[in-house]
Amino acid sequence: MRELEPTLFDQLLGPILDRDPASPRITFYDDATGARIELSGATLANWAAKTANLLCDEFGLDHGAKVAVLLPAHWQTAAVLLGCWWAGTQVVLEPDHEAELAFVTMDRVDEVETLPEIAVLSLDPMGAPVKGLPVGLTDYATSVRMHGDAFRPRGTGPAFSATSASETAELARESAAAQGFTATDRILSSSEWNTTEGIIDGFLAVLAAGASLVQVANSDPALVDRRVQSEKVTIQR
Repeated sequence: MRELEPTLFDQLLGPILDRDPASPRITFYDDATGARIELSGATLANWAAKTANLLCDEFGLDHGAKVAVLLPAHWQTAAVLLGCWWAGTQVVLEPDHEAELAFVTMDRVDEVETLPEIAVLSLDPMGAPVKGLPVGLTDYATSVRMHGDAFRPRGTGPAFSATSASETAELARESAAAQGFTATDRILSSSEWNTTEGIIDGFLAVLAAGASLVQVANSDPALVDRRVQSEKVTIQR
């Protein structure tokens, strides 16, 4: 039997889980609300596993299926992306008519209304459900919690339209090296994740280096210096 190509999850988060699952991997701030939440590698993996199980068991997707992810940089987006790749599905970052599922916020539902399945995220800092969700849409926060926090991949498809899982992992490692990331770094970023390059440089490169990300939404410039000190930031990007 031919050995399966390792998923992007296994290639990037797997080594972190083997070495240091308890340390923070994503610390998320929203300066518009004052929210802060921190996820260890193990907690991030649990959310990714639940997402992968949601894809396979609730939506019936197989590896290679296209999934549209139309979400801003956020800790829940990290879980969705990693879950998609652990399940072997291909992430697209626009309303692709060939996608079998879309992960969106309520303000973008109209862009994907023709797709077979739509899962909506509230992006509440603590993962609360969407209020007043219309019938026919899936609430991500409610549904994902029903699924197990262990997952065994069944196959691997392209990570993005132009790159395989292994090619994307290598691009992430190259980006990490070019940006000078190491496993001891705490990296402060407010970059967007709405392009392939943005996700690789702003998220996957951090994982590839074994580093820790401090991701800020609606960044308030007045808080940057204090945050650098309090979060022991070593690199700002």
